[in-house]
Amino acid sequence: MALPESEAKYKNAGFGYVGAHNYSAGQNLGRGILNRCDVEKGDSAFVWGLLGQEARGQRTKGVIDALKKAGVKIEYLEISDSVNKDPTQGIPTFAAFLASNPDINVVVTDHGALTATLPSYLKAANRSGENTCAAGFDLSSATVQGLQSGKIDLVLDQQPFLQGYLPIHQLYLSTKFGFAGMNIDTGAALITPQNVDAVADLAQAAIR
Repeated sequence: MALPESEAKYKNAGFGYVGAHNYSAGQNLGRGILNRCDVEKGDSAFVWGLLGQEARGQRTKGVIDALKKAGVKIEYLEISDSVNKDPTQGIPTFAAFLASNPDINVVVTDHGALTATLPSYLKAANRSGENTCAAGFDLSSATVQGLQSGKIDLVLDQQPFLQGYLPIHQLYLSTKFGFAGMNIDTGAALITPQNVDAVADLAQAAIR
């Protein structure tokens, strides 16, 4: 999590931030959905997120704001504690929600484990990639398989390897050469079925 007040105060001494900015990451995914899924004004999207968490919920808010700006209607559901702990428990919830809202043609899960479970959610709801655009966050082996099979259309990768790798360089550069702190947004990589093969092995190795 970014600490903007501390960063402003200690930036010259090497204090920086490497990671995803929640709101902009959400907007990046939302805009990616608009570009990839041919979403039009008046379409309906189901966003399953975490607005109830003030800081963490900014990512969900970013997605919603980007879609709303394009005239997409939002159907929102908060991720429950039980589904947060075990995404498979959300299968009946997802299927029932889409059955009650048949016009939904976009689904977004703001949770890495839920995104990995999207193929199971869609199967339970009797939805296919042809009639439902499925998007979410964070790469994993299961999510890569979903992308390769075409069941998941778009994933925003926070590139967590960089979040561990670049701060070490920051510490070295600040200590050795007195460089000021860097602010690097890693939450900008959009992975699709078309480019997933290039990062599939990296996801398996927990590098992507």
